[in-house]
Formats: sequence, structure tokens, C-alpha cells
Amino acid sequence: MPTARLLPEYLVRRYHGWKATTYEENKGWYQHLAEDGQHPRCMVISCCDSRVHVEPIFGADQGEFFVHRNIANLVPPHNPDGHHHGTSAAVEYAVKALKINHLIVLGHSRCGGVQGCYDMCSGKAPELEEKDSFIGRWMDILRPAYEALPEGDDAERIHQLEQSSVLTSMRNLMTFPYVTENMEAGRLSLHGLWVDISSGALQQFHPETRTFTTV
Repeated sequence: MPTARLLPEYLVRRYHGWKATTYEENKGWYQHLAEDGQHPRCMVISCCDSRVHVEPIFGADQGEFFVHRNIANLVPPHNPDGHHHGTSAAVEYAVKALKINHLIVLGHSRCGGVQGCYDMCSGKAPELEEKDSFIGRWMDILRPAYEALPEGDDAERIHQLEQSSVLTSMRNLMTFPYVTENMEAGRLSLHGLWVDISSGALQQFHPETRTFTTV
């Protein structure tokens, strides 16, 4: 592969620092993970955003969470059409192979993907409407939620759309037969969360009030 290059030096230094400290101090745990395999109880579907660091929010150790990240933490509807579906494949593996007990969708503030959807649907990002835009076609999953937004201030509507991205994914997860089957059998629970990057506040979707409340 002639276009590949070696790691930048600062990442090499960071790796050696991790290997000499964190790894050495926890070598037995890493070897246990390698030999015993993974047995996470939770799957978290989160955004790719580099500011969202899932494991530290819950104090989770390596091996505890099965994490899938994509643009705006979206899950498409179940669609077994024989094409490539990375997010759906991750859900299938988590539920069928890993037999997780909790399925969490985690949205966040200042989400660039949600902002892109808002701009696209409001006519401010025509480039995302192009058929060859992977981002635009992915954000089409959220378009119905944009169309359902009430009139109002842009900032508030974008905030609502961020939380709608969580609800959209939760609804779409319910179209996966093995998700609903395991939920009905009491083996799996579905959770919707939204985190404010600036304040660290965490909100969860409350099924009775149909609103997000602070944890």
C-alpha cells in the first residue's frame, strides 16, 4: 500500500507511555480479556464526535461496553436488503451473539451531524442534498423529525432535534425483530440518553412523561 505512512511521532510516544504505565499496571486484566473474550452487558450507540467519550461518563472499564459510533448516533430501520449496513450489523451482533442486557442510544449537545441535518432540511446546506453525499443520505434518517419540529428559535429547535435523533434511533431499533423479541421476553431493555458536553449534565428519556429528565 504505497500511500500508507508511519504513525506521527506524538502518537508513537503516547503508545509507549500507555504500554509502560497503564498496560503494565493492568497486564493481568488485559490478558484475561484476550483469553476469556468479551462479555459486555451494555451496547451504547453513540456519535462519532471526538468530544463524546462514552466509557468515562459511566466509569466503565475496558470490556464493559460494546460501543458503536456513527454520525449523530442514528440507527436506520431494519432493512435486510443484502446491502452493507454497519450499524445494523453491530446491533445484530450485540443482541444475538453477545446477548447484551441493555441497549443505550446516547445523543449529545452541539452535534455536528444534527446541525447538518437542520441546515440541509432548512435549505442552508444544498451540498448535502446531492445524491453522492454520504452525510446527507445518512441524515435523511432524521429528516421526518425535522419536519415535525414546532416553529421557534433555531437554537431550541436544534436542541429538540438532537433529542429527536435519540428517539428516532429508539423507534427504529424496535423494527429489528430480535430486539423486540428480547425486550418482550425481559432479556433486553432500551434506554435513551442525551449528554450536555459543556456542563456534563446527563438526561434520560422518561417513558411515562415522554420527556428527557435529568439523571
